[in-house]
Amino acid sequence: MMTFGGKNMIGLIDGGGGMRGVYTAGIYDRMLDENAKIDYGIGVSAGAANMITYLAGQHGRTLTFFADYTFRREYMSAGNWLRDRNYLNLNYIYTTLTNRGGENPLDYEAFAKTSCPFFIVATDAQTGKAHYFTRGDIAQDNYDVLKASCAIPAACKPYPVNGRLYFDGGVAEPIPYQKAFDDGCDKVIVLITRREDYVKPKQKNMRLLGWMLKKYPEIVDRIAHRHEAYNRSIGELRELVRQGRALLVAPADDCGVNTFTKDREAFVRLYGKGYEDGRKVADFIRDNS
Repeated sequence: MMTFGGKNMIGLIDGGGGMRGVYTAGIYDRMLDENAKIDYGIGVSAGAANMITYLAGQHGRTLTFFADYTFRREYMSAGNWLRDRNYLNLNYIYTTLTNRGGENPLDYEAFAKTSCPFFIVATDAQTGKAHYFTRGDIAQDNYDVLKASCAIPAACKPYPVNGRLYFDGGVAEPIPYQKAFDDGCDKVIVLITRREDYVKPKQKNMRLLGWMLKKYPEIVDRIAHRHEAYNRSIGELRELVRQGRALLVAPADDCGVNTFTKDREAFVRLYGKGYEDGRKVADFIRDNS
């Protein structure tokens, strides 16, 4: 267990959600406008990418990725998958666009100046277990851990980091709030991109997924049981909210956005809902600091 200490330490957990991540992009922009700062952060998949941009203080950056770049063939397309089995071109997103000299680079220097502990969750392709990368695994123009965290099984090949292969962090840990408490957080804010009353169903097409992922049986098993882990976590979080130890923030309406949606109008609407709900986050931070 790592304990960072500090009175009333507030952790933020962002569970990602593919293109639904535009919702938390709005939350982070509202947090920047309200100067709301966290003490600790864990990001899963798109949630990790959104959170690092928030930590770098780049208002509006993630909205541009969702509302503009998503429509480029280089970003997300069947052509990408046919070429190299990566529907999402993670190298285009997190290298071509994000590096120095890219079209929309991450302000790495601003991120590096922040002291907030930051963890990026990925799933080990062989063991099926969660791996928590840290800010120490990120360097200027090296965002491989974000790519690993966003490598959705079947839609992407596992991404290599330091000689091991990783898939999307949500496979192993859909909502990894317990680590925040284990590391010393007193309260947590959890961002999800489904409605709070959403009950995750069993994964469909498991036979096809099993065939596509036959090299990674532990991943197949995790996917088969992921609905159980997600639904259990939501139930536990509701109790933590009742106890005053957590804030659970979810959209009242997902605006029809799913993991791979390409609809700019829907993105803008869902971003707006996130921006509005970001006030709850800012108020919770102020009230508990």
